Amino acid sequence: MIKKLTLSAFAAVILSAGSAFAAGDEASIHDADFSYEGPFGKYDQNQLQRGLKVYTEVCSACHGLQYVALRTLGDAGGPELPEEQVRAYSTQFEVFDPELDDFREAKPSDHFPASGLENAPDLSLMAKKRAAFHGPYGTGLNQLIQGIGGPEYIAALLTSYTGEEKEEAGSTFYENTAFPGGWIAMAPPLAGEDVDFDDGHSNEIHHEAEDVAAFLMWTAEPKMMARKQAGFVAVLMLLLLSVLLYLVNKKIWAPYKRKH
Repeated sequence: MIKKLTLSAFAAVILSAGSAFAAGDEASIHDADFSYEGPFGKYDQNQLQRGLKVYTEVCSACHGLQYVALRTLGDAGGPELPEEQVRAYSTQFEVFDPELDDFREAKPSDHFPASGLENAPDLSLMAKKRAAFHGPYGTGLNQLIQGIGGPEYIAALLTSYTGEEKEEAGSTFYENTAFPGGWIAMAPPLAGEDVDFDDGHSNEIHHEAEDVAAFLMWTAEPKMMARKQAGFVAVLMLLLLSVLLYLVNKKIWAPYKRKH
């Protein structure tokens, strides 16, 4: 009975996933080789600084980062901007101060402003909220190998506009092969050569997209490197403890085993 129920449930999942796939909801997302991936990966400081520049000069016009404190731009493992540069960067934003009942220049202790448009989502957690890899027919199996793929989704979304447009209910939609359903209300934000990077890195559209995607991953997971280090230490301690327990076990039971 249990076997029949399991097979029935599995078949239902496959059929429902297959019907969604047949309906054309499968987006075109490709894996990208980010430096922070893997157990020993870490953020590329230069890439985060380039991504910050793309966000500042392009994305911040509509999207906010309300859960990210400006001071964290100087934290180790992140963009690591010098303290004076963080202060200077903060002043380009305005925040509402309840004590003054008015807006003032932002300080490093403040957070990035929220989204400037009501229908523009905040990007603070976007890289963690969006899943890119679902596996065959949307089963989710690829997530076991490739992870959730939020940054890949962001990079693909920014580079997958086809140039086609359509009008619906008084709104303009743009064809995008990475967006579920194929049409998105956001106009293409990047065109390539939108910003000039101080380190001389290429500013072609796919490089800009990957840089800002990496930066948004950092905004969603600023403590990723610290967690990896803590996990590595924990694994080493567990291995050491396992060896000690094995040796102690042999020492305790050795006299009894010899008798037999």
